[in-house]
Amino acid sequence: MLEKLKQQVYDANMQLPKLGLVTFTWGNVSGIDRDKGLFVIKPSGVDYEKLTPEDMVVVNLKGEVVEGRLNPSSDTPTHTVLYNAFPNIGGIVHTHSPWAVSFAAAKMDIPTLNTTAADTFYDDVPAADALTKDEIETDYEGNTGNAIVRTFKERGLDYEAVPAALVSQHGPFSWGPTPDKAVYNAKVLEVIAEEDYHTLQLTRSNTELPQYLLDKHYYRKHGSNAYYGQNSVHSEDHAKREQAL
Repeated sequence: MLEKLKQQVYDANMQLPKLGLVTFTWGNVSGIDRDKGLFVIKPSGVDYEKLTPEDMVVVNLKGEVVEGRLNPSSDTPTHTVLYNAFPNIGGIVHTHSPWAVSFAAAKMDIPTLNTTAADTFYDDVPAADALTKDEIETDYEGNTGNAIVRTFKERGLDYEAVPAALVSQHGPFSWGPTPDKAVYNAKVLEVIAEEDYHTLQLTRSNTELPQYLLDKHYYRKHGSNAYYGQNSVHSEDHAKREQAL
């Protein structure tokens, strides 16, 4: 079942240690097949060196295991909540990458201070509230997802334009249209967290990116008029010109 997706999720998980996003087994990636209403996720506590595509666990959107000989990630309920609440995401990543965790521990948003951030995030990456004692004791992992969803709703944030969040005193969750894109967003998040930390150490002046520069960098990569990369409007125009020659 879902063999192709298992391979994609396995490959995405294996990128986490290569990109320096995880220590030991502190992270996981999942990917979803929306047509089947099933997602694939890394098993809990398995060393990356020992992981295989066959180890991936298939789960339904109620959080129930459908296929797999190993226990799914302990963060499976969080992934389940996010898949149900954010219908256009195709992959989710959770790590304990240190720079992003630093902001989560401080209960601080990761602000948009430079164009590196603006290329991917169209607003500050929010820090959701720390969970209460009751939330932790009743459904820790599920309420972790609920805290993220609640934060996006309360702040009026677009989860596709801001494809990540922090959970205060915990760490980052990132997502995207595919598992590998979710990993990409997780790495960008870690990079901008480090950059922002150093910026905030160097100056107390207002370094927030002006809206016009944020718009320029975000929309040159996203939307109908994007022109960055080889799949852009400009690339299509170039191809048409070549065909006309």
